[in-house]
Formats: sequence, C-alpha cells, structure tokens
Amino acid sequence: MKQLIIFALVCLPLLCACGGSQQKEANATYKTLTVTQSNQILKSDYTATLRGRQYVEIRPQVSGIITGICINEGDPVHKGQTLFIIDQVPYKAALETAVANVKSAEAKLATAKLTADSKAELYKEQIVSEFDLQTARNEQAAAEAALAQAKAQEVNARNDLSYTEVKSPVNGVASMIPYRVGALVSSSITEPLVTVSDDSEVYAYFSMTENQILDFVQQYGSLKKAIENMDEVELTMSNGKTYSHTGKVDAISGAVDEGTGAVGLRAVFANPDQFLRNGGSGKVVVPTIKEGCIIIPQAATYELQNRIFVYKVVDGKAKSTPVEVFRLNNGTEYIVETGLAPGDVIIAEGAGLVREGTVIKSDPTKE
Repeated sequence: MKQLIIFALVCLPLLCACGGSQQKEANATYKTLTVTQSNQILKSDYTATLRGRQYVEIRPQVSGIITGICINEGDPVHKGQTLFIIDQVPYKAALETAVANVKSAEAKLATAKLTADSKAELYKEQIVSEFDLQTARNEQAAAEAALAQAKAQEVNARNDLSYTEVKSPVNGVASMIPYRVGALVSSSITEPLVTVSDDSEVYAYFSMTENQILDFVQQYGSLKKAIENMDEVELTMSNGKTYSHTGKVDAISGAVDEGTGAVGLRAVFANPDQFLRNGGSGKVVVPTIKEGCIIIPQAATYELQNRIFVYKVVDGKAKSTPVEVFRLNNGTEYIVETGLAPGDVIIAEGAGLVREGTVIKSDPTKE
C-alpha cells in the first residue's frame, strides 16, 4: 500500500505536465499565410576583375639610350602623341648612308642602261656579238636590283629613325614610368616603357557556373538573345559602395573552363569620372527577375532529408507538403516553383514545431 502511494505521487506530476502540453498545443494559435502570386527580383554578386577598354604596353621597336621622356606619370595621352625619344644619332647616320647608297645605285643603273643601249645599237650594226649585248642587259638588270635593294634599306632606315620617337597607339592614361633618361632599352625589355589604358569604358570580367549560364540561355531561348535581353547589372566597388552607373553584359565565353566548370562573362560600364581603374576589383551584381511567382517566408518551411516542406492548412489541420524552390533566394524568402498554388493557406512561422494533423487555429489579425 505504501509503494502504491509513492508511485502515484511520482506519476501524478508527469501526467499533469503531459496533459498540459497537449492542452497548450490544442489551444495554440498559428500565424497563417494565404498564398498569392507576385514579382520578385533576386540579386547575385560575382567577384570581378576590371580592365580598361584598351590596355596597351608600350615597348620600343629599336635599341638605344632614352634621351627624352615627353610625358608625366599618370598624364592623359592621345593617339600619336610622342611619349619617349631614343638616341637618334646612329639612326640618322644610318639613314644618310642609305640615302647615299640609293644615289650610288641610281648612278650605276644609269651607266648600265647607257651601256646596254649602246650595245644594242652596235649589235644592229653587227659590231658586237649577241653575247656582249646580253651581258650588258644582265648588268643593267643587276643594277636595277641593286637600286631596289638600296631603296628598301632606305625605307628600313627611315622606319628605324621614326621608331626612335615612341608614340602612343591609343588614347588613354599613362601609368607609372619605370625608366629614366639615360636608360638603355630595346625591343626585348621585360618591363614596358609605360602602359596606356583607355578607361572611358571599363570591362568587368567575372564567371558563372555552367548551370547558371544554361538557365539564362533556356530562359531567353539562345545565347545571343540572352546577351541582348539580359537585365542591366550593377557594380559594387572595392570600398563596398555601389557604382553610380549600371552596366550591361555584352559577352559570354563560348567555352567552359574544364578545371573549374566556370564560364567567363564580360560586363561593360561607362567611366566618365574615372572612378574605375584598370586592374581594379569589385563585384558584379546580376539581377534575376521572376514574374508571377509564389513567394513564401523561409520561416514557413522545414527540411527533411534534403527536401523542403511546408504545412498547408487543410480542413483546419496541418498537412505536410513538399515543395520545390528556385535555386536563388534573398536569404529570407523562397520562390516556390511546385507544390503550392494561389489560394493555399500555409503556416507562416514555426513550421518546424508543428506536427502532422495538428488542429490549426488561425488568428485573422496574423494572417
């Protein structure tokens, strides 16, 4: 009898607690949500490297000592502007020699032509043999070849002299200059004299996975249409601020990197204020617009065996329902692709605490 009394005293609090829990669950009120369709913009960012529209390394085409630097570091330069001058003395001398060789070759040709014409007249009078005439003509041909060679050497000499003035092939901004007056340079130098970058437009190079590119292509129908119709992108600069101008994706690589499975893309941004610099970095923000889609809070879902579920309210009770969601999300909401329809009522919060068949009392003020 004493043991029965002790058992009753131990079990009574447990029975009361269990009954209280069931009573609390039965009396719980859940926030619910009626499913509707709306539009959603999702943004994904990708690390990017910035390059000027043109980025040219300026190197000398002839060897020599730098005798003049015509720009300051960081100066804007225009196409055809002289940037450096290489010692011109030996190249002027070479040009004068070439010009003299041309004149000498012209004189020899004139003499050979006179000789050939004279031999031709003498041959008509049968004073000289055909061998003498042909020899004179051959000498004239050799003189003509020598003149052509001399003229080619003159052209080369003039080109070499012109190359002593190193000019910019593009408009842009000069980089730092690693050489000074007196430095000996040649076409084989490892470091360029200067680099000129045209930053009026800047290209941002970034990568997406092959699957993401396929999604874009399937969404628009073809790679060409994807490039033409893709929404404008934003650029987050290295300081974390958003660049004031939007850009446009204008190129997608035709090859997949076998090592990473990534596909390269290029977005172009206007750069009128020179905020962006060649060699800089940032993040390209690509928007994905979904129209007429079902959006639910992530708090309305729970995961089980790598699948996502929600609780629909059916006949006043919770019914577990699997859903498939879009691959992108904003961190607080999901876009549901299958499993729900407009008009369905779901539990909006605390889905992980609800059990199948729980009676749902909905507070109209919380729907």
